[in-house]
Amino acid sequence: MDLGTILGVIAGVLLVAFGILVMGASLTTYIDPASVLITFGGSLAAIMISNPLSRTLGIFRFVRQTLSIPSWEEERIISRLVAFSEKARRDGLLALEDDLDEVEDEFLRKGIQLVVDGTDPEIIKNVLYNELSKIQERHGIGIKIFEDWGKLAPAFGMIGTLIGLISIMGNIEDKSAIGPGMATALLTTLYGALFANLILIPIGNKLEDRDIAESLIKEIMIEGILSIQQGDNPRILEEKLIAFLPPARREAIKQESGRD
Repeated sequence: MDLGTILGVIAGVLLVAFGILVMGASLTTYIDPASVLITFGGSLAAIMISNPLSRTLGIFRFVRQTLSIPSWEEERIISRLVAFSEKARRDGLLALEDDLDEVEDEFLRKGIQLVVDGTDPEIIKNVLYNELSKIQERHGIGIKIFEDWGKLAPAFGMIGTLIGLISIMGNIEDKSAIGPGMATALLTTLYGALFANLILIPIGNKLEDRDIAESLIKEIMIEGILSIQQGDNPRILEEKLIAFLPPARREAIKQESGRD
């Protein structure tokens, strides 16, 4: 569970509420169901128009991805690739087939299987990078939905404000209603800005971060698979792969493998 996402939303809401109270205003003044319907409902309807219904219904799946922390275990993947390299140099590439059932990651298993089958290196590279490209495209769908929603919510907040102003102008004779009416009209702009900047845009950014992390581990796998096929020395392979990681994590792998 990604506590940062949950705590961030809670802290954001509480700090805004605290700011309202500090200014001496009542929280009930900032609650307006009509503004919620216009801002949230209107922007969601626009998302439904611009995307297939199945994709819109999958929004909650993207939200769940931001609430979970994937464990890619880059160090473990690198250690496994180095072990595959050592076995391939010692017993031949065909010997790797004995370990395929133990490989949990489908992407890595596919790559090793292509190596065992004696596939041309250029074909392996094209197949794996094409697979990575498709993964990134799928990730991009969720990222774009929340980026678009983050732009639409403030726009519908402004639409709600315009609706409120038109209503006020229609009853301009009642001066006592202008102040409360203006406050209600401006609430939709507040809702739109808050919804976009506290929820939608951060979720899009978190999904992009998840995409970068998964792309990194897939690139490590591709580099390792191609190096194994080329018959690279395990030490050289390890140096290639740990170059993808920050310096502190590189040292941990070297100490674990005893190649420091």
